Amino acid sequence: MDRLKQIEAFVSVAARGSLSAAARIEGVTPAIIGRRLDALESRLGVRLLLRTTRKLTITFEGQAFLEDCQKMLNDLANAEAAVSLGSVRASGQLRVSAPSGFGRRHVAPLVGDFMLANPEVTVNLDLSDRLVDLLNENIDCAIRIGELTDSSLISVRLGEMRRMVVASPAYLVAHGVPREPGDLAAHNCLSLGQQRGWVFRNPQSGEVDTIKVGGTFECNDGAVLHDWALAGRGLAWRSLWEVGQDLKEGRLTSVLDAWQAPPMGIYAVFPQRRHLPLRVRLFIELLKATYGRTSYWELR
Repeated sequence: MDRLKQIEAFVSVAARGSLSAAARIEGVTPAIIGRRLDALESRLGVRLLLRTTRKLTITFEGQAFLEDCQKMLNDLANAEAAVSLGSVRASGQLRVSAPSGFGRRHVAPLVGDFMLANPEVTVNLDLSDRLVDLLNENIDCAIRIGELTDSSLISVRLGEMRRMVVASPAYLVAHGVPREPGDLAAHNCLSLGQQRGWVFRNPQSGEVDTIKVGGTFECNDGAVLHDWALAGRGLAWRSLWEVGQDLKEGRLTSVLDAWQAPPMGIYAVFPQRRHLPLRVRLFIELLKATYGRTSYWELR
């Protein structure tokens, strides 16, 4: 048992980057985690981690040992699940991060469904448009949309999301329907503050281009732009997750559909693939099954 705890402590510290983060997950003090690491390194006769008060670095030997340890722990978890004949139930706390607007509409409801199906799981849902630090903030899984920039994270593609130009029927009656992106110059385009432009793909050549737009109103809150479009004050470039129900019920109409930009990916990102807790794996599977259905977005 002591050997297993030592290995679990090593894997947790290596994944989270600090003794204190690993200790919080384990529910013990950093000193206990440190003693487990010391005992492991003493038993093996090799330094696995270089520790200072400011930084923790994994050694070459530590990296090689880490891969074997992760595989061993993953195999052990699978073996326990198999021998329990389906009696394994997800438990513990699940910490999830998602963008604010998207999270309110499309993550929070699924969290509710997930908790009903897994009553032994508690959930902490962080809705924020900032880029959270998964390791230092103890986040199990974050939902992100668009290009991923952090190569240190593992990602699972959950689905894809389209953006489109929309306006109210009243606006289009009063101002006409744009037929190509160049026509936007004659329209009032509601845009995010300091936005670079709206992205389109030429239906003939397939080339993707960014068009700078102009209008009487800019706002750094997409929900406000959505409301203004509904009020007939201009054209807006919004995601399907936000305007899908409005399109279905006729409050908004999409234009320039043939010029829509390539879809963006919706991803779940997490620090490591191996030995994911059952609660995290089940939640990601729920998101993937839901977001992967085209009909889901058409109804929202």
